[in-house]
Amino acid sequence: MAVVKEFTLPDLGEGLTEAEIVRWLVEVGEVVAIDQPVVEVETAKAVVEVPCPYGGVVTARFGAEGDTLDVGRPLVTVAVGSHSDAAGNPAGPDASDASDASGDSDASGGAADEGSGNVLVGYGTGTAVARRRGRVRAVDGSVQAAVSVTEVPVAGAPVADGPVAVISPLVRRLAREHGLDLRALAGTGPDGLILRADVERAVAAPAAPAVAPAPALAPAGEERVPLRGVRGTVADKLARSRREVPDATCWVDADATELLAARAAMNASGGERISVLALFARIVTAGLARYPELNATVDTERREIVRLPAVHLGFAAQTERGLVVPVVRDAHTRSTAGLSAEIGRLTEAARTGALTPRDLTGGTVTLNNYGVFGVDGSTPILNHPEAAMLGVGRIAPKPWVHQGELAVRHVVQLSFTFDHRVCDGGIAGGFLRFVADCVESPAVLLAAV
Repeated sequence: MAVVKEFTLPDLGEGLTEAEIVRWLVEVGEVVAIDQPVVEVETAKAVVEVPCPYGGVVTARFGAEGDTLDVGRPLVTVAVGSHSDAAGNPAGPDASDASDASGDSDASGGAADEGSGNVLVGYGTGTAVARRRGRVRAVDGSVQAAVSVTEVPVAGAPVADGPVAVISPLVRRLAREHGLDLRALAGTGPDGLILRADVERAVAAPAAPAVAPAPALAPAGEERVPLRGVRGTVADKLARSRREVPDATCWVDADATELLAARAAMNASGGERISVLALFARIVTAGLARYPELNATVDTERREIVRLPAVHLGFAAQTERGLVVPVVRDAHTRSTAGLSAEIGRLTEAARTGALTPRDLTGGTVTLNNYGVFGVDGSTPILNHPEAAMLGVGRIAPKPWVHQGELAVRHVVQLSFTFDHRVCDGGIAGGFLRFVADCVESPAVLLAAV
């Protein structure tokens, strides 16, 4: 017989308590394999696919695309063993009622143990399972037999003869609690299967107002975009940063001609290709080794500056879903080639929506390359609770005095925003000047190693 398993939204880690449904990957009535992703959700950290630990027939989905669910709320129910039952071992009414009598959709049994039990929070499962989908179809009435049960009469509800197309004990219990006769409902699931949504609609129908309230008037053409998911989290962090942090920004122009020449020579060697952003990342880690006061955060409750031993370097990346800041962990231990490879991996993951919550948390300093947007300067808002951010503008040919003569050089504007609580202008200016010196003469970076 089929045993219905309810799969709830798991704890996605990093203190996350809710997630928004971005896209359903399965339909009601489809057969799913163990650990097959069933839904794509967006948390405050990233967009992830959530695998289901049970294999069987999806009997219900909870929530529409765009809905926000709390951790622990139902995502899907799966009839474990129903696809094998449909092939020739239909569950009879007595078996279904026996499982319902306990009121527990996770009743023990051989089929009920089907499942990996190993949904890795926020990251999918360790072993990829090939997608296997199949719409349940009626064959000689066997599928209908598998999902038909005899409903226990409810006091005050009319009684009718015959089976009811319902498989979920949750649906039957919900109907009993509200005194509904399931025989009076038309199921919207495959082959007339009655879903939880059908019962909820029937329960809500009598209380629905006769005339729907008129929608609030809004100016013509006005569009409202909900601040939720990644975008909402970014908005909250930026607003908090502005409220709490006394930030300041200093900037300087630098001649990046020699830095570009050094990069071209490195890439001509045939090794790992080095990006310009990786060069700036290497310069930042060297600068923080000289000015460790900047790799810090402020504990406002204890009124303490917390200086951090490791540099986890975040870098701003623009995606279709908005701004994200992937984190290169232990950046201070990586070579320039290693930094370039990790930045490339995280950038590709950001573009495809494959970043995990861990990829987006734990940063200590941020590198912001707004030059990719064709702008020279900016006064960025600190990525709370970090205390420092280096901004890099576009590198463009400009008139420049070089060796006492006017020449066309590749010039970049650098800005440095810092939390004035962790240091004064002398340290911030010293760090920025060091960065500029390394840009103008990469040999300075070699001397600092």
